Amino acid sequence: MHHRIAIAVHCIMKLSLPPALLSILVRGSANSCANAFTLGKASITRAPSSAHSSFSSLAINNRLRGGHSSSALNMSAERPFKTWTFDGHCETMDWSPAPEASLAAVSAAEGDVSDADLVIVGVLAPAKDDKEEKEDDEEEKEMEAIAFTGKAAELDESLGGALADLAAENAKAFQNGGAAGTATPAARIVSGGKAKRYILLGLGAEDTEKGVESATITKVGGAVASACHDQKKVASCNVLLPPQIEGDAALKDLSTAFYSGLYADNRFRTGKKVELKAEDVKEVKLFMEGSADGAASAIETGARLAKGVSLTRDIVNAPHNVLNSESLADTARRIAEESGGSITCEILGKEECEKRGMGSYLGVARGSETEPQFIHLTYKPKDGVVKKKVGCVGKGLLFDTGGYNIKTAMMELMKFDCGGSAAVLGAARAVGDIQPPGVEAHFIVAACENMINARAVVPSDILTASNGKTIEVLNTDAEGRLTLADALVFADKECGCESIIELSTLTGACMISLGKQVCGVWTDDDDLAKDLEDISKVTGDKSWRMPLVKEYAEELKSKVADMTNLGGRYGGAITAALFLTEFVDKKKPFAHIDIAGPVWDDKSGATGFGAKLVTEWVRRSGE
Repeated sequence: MHHRIAIAVHCIMKLSLPPALLSILVRGSANSCANAFTLGKASITRAPSSAHSSFSSLAINNRLRGGHSSSALNMSAERPFKTWTFDGHCETMDWSPAPEASLAAVSAAEGDVSDADLVIVGVLAPAKDDKEEKEDDEEEKEMEAIAFTGKAAELDESLGGALADLAAENAKAFQNGGAAGTATPAARIVSGGKAKRYILLGLGAEDTEKGVESATITKVGGAVASACHDQKKVASCNVLLPPQIEGDAALKDLSTAFYSGLYADNRFRTGKKVELKAEDVKEVKLFMEGSADGAASAIETGARLAKGVSLTRDIVNAPHNVLNSESLADTARRIAEESGGSITCEILGKEECEKRGMGSYLGVARGSETEPQFIHLTYKPKDGVVKKKVGCVGKGLLFDTGGYNIKTAMMELMKFDCGGSAAVLGAARAVGDIQPPGVEAHFIVAACENMINARAVVPSDILTASNGKTIEVLNTDAEGRLTLADALVFADKECGCESIIELSTLTGACMISLGKQVCGVWTDDDDLAKDLEDISKVTGDKSWRMPLVKEYAEELKSKVADMTNLGGRYGGAITAALFLTEFVDKKKPFAHIDIAGPVWDDKSGATGFGAKLVTEWVRRSGE
């Protein structure tokens, strides 16, 4: 014992510490032979603790670094967000709150557009013919002086031509409004004894045949949100829109883009890192030179759709220590609770899944920390009139390590492997709020994680899906299609859906083919393909139809089972789509939509891709 104390004292004396502190340390060593010291870098720790020591080494360590005592550290503030504990998983996920700014539309003839802190004037550039567009591409022409019309001309005149000057000063970039979504810097103009800010917002070149397209309206809504955020200390904003922008569809799209543009995910930020979008803005008014009839309803529909997109982004942004199969199931329950009774929620556990023979899904789920949660939301119109029953299936891998075929790159992004389920559940929230008539919609997610443990599936395992097909697992990182197999059988057989779409972040091959802004669509049904193409153009969720090459199915042949879960090196996105077609009745319209590229933006995170597309497809199905 004395030998150990001598060693400890000798080591302590080697430190360059004040004499008083050295005295404390030496006394502490002599009081207990159970103390063991780790020395270096001016830090001392002790294990285990001693009731006889009047000055714990942990406290010394903290004080040397300017910190607090251990008791103070143990009394830390409440966690900023819900997450797991050491022994338990997280059971719920917080949702980002909706923006507080209100959006309304009024007739431009009935109010004073200049009566706001910030005034945004929408500008349509003159229409161009093909010859002019070609000349513009070949050489840079001097921009002609802008010619305002209608209320914009009256406003410019009242300001002494200040708006025309603003356009001229920014002619090269603004192009008299020719580039949709571009805006001039804000000009401070004193009028009526008060300084106000004015911005010109480009609406693109006028097209007398097509009018102002949905994609342009979306850019305008986003630009208004950005201007409200960038201009600080602005409580009110008025936006003057020309008569070419009118109608429910335009206002809905503008509202959706505006509220989506104010989305901010602050759930995992604290203090000064919290960023609120347009936090000072209380109200935004759209001054319509065209008709404002029915504007309130259209704007509200857009806001509800934006809430669905927001939830989609929340799900994809959430890390795995927050989002697992059980907290996603809790999200589904909340969607049903907030739907006013239009949506019911059913969660199948492992016993219910086993009874249905969902061996393909459960094979992947065996590796998860949490129990499998098979989510089934059903929307029915309140009047009970159903013209069509549709299914929306989303891939729900809350995190994908690759399993035993572990990923060697991009694993930090694999929280977005739930992008398909996020789009489907975001759409469910929007559908529950909007309540479209004539359609019964089933939203289905087989939720789990692809992890590694002693129970997890391994290469060469043979799984049996709920339709009886056997699948040889060649690669555990081709797991999403295994979970989707049983989800598709459920939508087809148990729900009896007449038409089914499925969204998933399924393959890197699709990203290589189409990049990060366009999703791939695989379907044998030309009518369904045309519907999805039209909806894609309206919602801005860009898509491209891809080929289903039947000959490639040869690559899915197994030596020991009905099929494998992986094709050859080439055409991986096609063989993945062909795999999924084995789990839906060949006579039913079915589309596989691979959203691996556009679900995530490297700068801003989750994009909310797919929620608008699914919502609009459900709505149109009831027409």
